[in-house]
Parts: sequence; C-alpha cells; structure tokens
Amino acid sequence: MQPLAERLRPKTIDEYIGQRHLVGEGAVIRRMLEQGRISSFILWGPPGVGKTTLAGIIAHTLDVPFFTLSAVTSGVKDVRETIDKAKSSRFFGQNSPILFIDEIHRFSKSQQDSLLGAVEQGVVTLIGATTENPSFEIIRPLLSRCQVYVLKSLEKDDLLALLQSAIEKDLVLKEKKIEIQSTTAMLRYAGGDARKLLNILELVVESQSAEDTVVINDDIVTEALQQNPLAYDKDGEMHYDLISAFIKSIRGSDPDAAVYYLARMIEGGEDPLFIARRLVISASEDIGLANPNALLLANAAFDAVNKIGMPEGRIPLAEATVYLATSPKSNSAYMAVNDALQYVGQTGNLPVPLHLRNAPTKLMSQLGYGKDYKYAHDYAGHFVRQQFLPDDAAGQRFWHAQDNAQEKKLYERQVQLWGEEKK
Repeated sequence: MQPLAERLRPKTIDEYIGQRHLVGEGAVIRRMLEQGRISSFILWGPPGVGKTTLAGIIAHTLDVPFFTLSAVTSGVKDVRETIDKAKSSRFFGQNSPILFIDEIHRFSKSQQDSLLGAVEQGVVTLIGATTENPSFEIIRPLLSRCQVYVLKSLEKDDLLALLQSAIEKDLVLKEKKIEIQSTTAMLRYAGGDARKLLNILELVVESQSAEDTVVINDDIVTEALQQNPLAYDKDGEMHYDLISAFIKSIRGSDPDAAVYYLARMIEGGEDPLFIARRLVISASEDIGLANPNALLLANAAFDAVNKIGMPEGRIPLAEATVYLATSPKSNSAYMAVNDALQYVGQTGNLPVPLHLRNAPTKLMSQLGYGKDYKYAHDYAGHFVRQQFLPDDAAGQRFWHAQDNAQEKKLYERQVQLWGEEKK
C-alpha cells in the first residue's frame, strides 16, 4: 500500500494546502494557471512543503507532457535524452512540455549548462525544486532565465487542515474511529513539514491498529516517536541560517543569543568541528587585534573538541562562544587584508625593492639584490626606517587602527616609529 502522504497528494490547485502567497486568489502561480501559460521557475523551500506536488498540479492543470528528473540519479546524458523526448512530444500551438527537476541544486555546472538552450528556446518549461538557496547553487545564466518562488513551512492552521482532510478523505483512515484529544506534540514534531505530519499520523494509527478507537494526544505521539526528530537539515538552508545567526550574535556581543544558536546546532546534529572552525574564523575576523587571546582560545577549543568529541565537546565550544561574544571587537586585520588584495588585483605584480631581495648567487649580488638592506636588530629599539613597499605602492596604507585599547597601543607605537606618515 502507498504511504499516506502519497495517497493524499492533491491533484488540483483547490485541493492544495498552504502557500497562499503563491496559489491563493490573485497569487502569481494561480494567475499563470488561469491564463493557461507558465514560465520557467524554481521552487525554493524546506522539505515537505509541497514543491513536487505543486509541479504535478501545474502539469495536470495545463494538460501538457510532464517529464521528471532527479538530480541525485541523473547525468548530462539523461538531461539530453529527456530534452529530445520533450521536443518530439510537443504539438503545434501547445504549451511547452514541463521538465521537473527535483533537488536541482545537486546538478553540477555542466548538467545545469545542458539545460540552458532548451529553456531559452522554449523547448521545455523548467520547474526546479530545491531546499538550498538558488543564488548559491544555481548557475547565473540558468537563474537569469527562471523566476524564484519561495515556499514556506506550513503554518499551524495549514497542518490542522491537512490532518482533518487526511482523517476524512483517506480511504483507509476514514474507516477508522479516530479521536483527536490534542495536537501540540504532533505539530511540534512535524515542524511545518506536511510529509512529516502525515507520517506521524500514520505511525500513531498503526501503533493502535488493534484498538477500536485510535486516540491521538501528546503522550501517545511522543511515545510512538520515542525521540524528537528536529527540523534541522545540516546540509540544507537551516544549516546556513543558524550558523549565520550564531556568528552575527558573536559579532553583536550577545552571548545569550550566541549560546542559544550553539545549542540549536548541537541539538540538530551539526558537525562540532564545523562550529569550532567558524569560531576560529570569528576570532580573527570579528575580534582580531582588539583581543588577540580570542584566537588562542578559539584554536584551543577546536583542538579540545577534536580530541574529546561529543557530548563533552559542547563545553569548550560554549566557553569559546561566550568569550568571543563578550570580547571587544575589531575587524581591522580583516579589512587590511581585503584592501591589500583589492590593491594587488588592480596593480598586479609590482617589483619587490632590490634591497629586500635575497642574493643567494654571485650574479644576484652583482645585480644589486640585497644591497643597502638595513638589518633592524642592528639598530636601537630594533627599528630603522627604510622602504618596504614597492616603489609604485610607497605610502599606501592598508591597516587602520580601530577604537579599542589594544589597537590604540599598536597605533601609538607605529606613530612613534614612523611619525606622521603612519597616521
């Protein structure tokens, strides 16, 4: 027997639950269906919110050939063969066949390139589905030929409507006496995912198959599931959202928020070394010279997590998180290297001054390599003025001290050594 989620897959736009901003009265996809024509687009949203279902409804409504590819199992050859089939299936005056590609973000650049001609020429209308940000995963030429529509996690009212529809319309469930006492746990575990909700419902019903009445309440649902399947995809959009919020909370000096997002990632099964690496980056990028000890602590936390693993690794991760969040902030080193990289990109390979070059051979020495170089340790205070930048870059400034106690000291020393030219 088919799973409940498959048995209940809607066939028309009016049966479709959720995503009213796209399919409600006057919304963009409903308007396209009413006009009988659609353009290529990409559906971006978390799992279980109706991307595949919506593509099927569109093809059914427009009555056009519908081809499906999975990016997980299809290669360039499969794409080309499917496009050839689409060409031969199109009739004069009819809408282009629809090519639906599930998990299109998994297509390589060459696979995505193979779609361009067919989409541009109207051989197929492309509908792609992805759980990941298209701007990161879809090549620019293909993205420019497609609209992107964002699907949201289903809201509470949508999930309750889906639950009621399943009980009333499914041929198997409507033969049973089902008593709903509470839905809080079911909705929490579903996490806005329609497929999860229906899987949970089916699991709870099957767990009471011998009973005359199937009871649904929070205790029964929790017992049936045994553990909380958090809505966290460590390879998907949630992964990027949480690590972004984590780093921005550290940068914003909010230790409570930073520890909260740390806990979200740990509970969701994120790789602890990924978190530790981001702490090392944050220590350099966001705290920097305002507190150089931050990098030492972050690096120590990375080593500790690598040695002891989880769950104990959560402790050094939390220690580093709080320390970084409460440290003074500076991005002067980050800005300095970015400015220097931009300058190098504009000016190319400027010649290194001769006096800074080594002279390992007699010829190099004769050519002036290393001539007149002043060894700093031979001078008072271990410093002597000389030019270090290439001639054409002389006087350029890349590092600018920021307003914190540590960098004020560094800045004052630079002015003491170099005078006004370092201001």
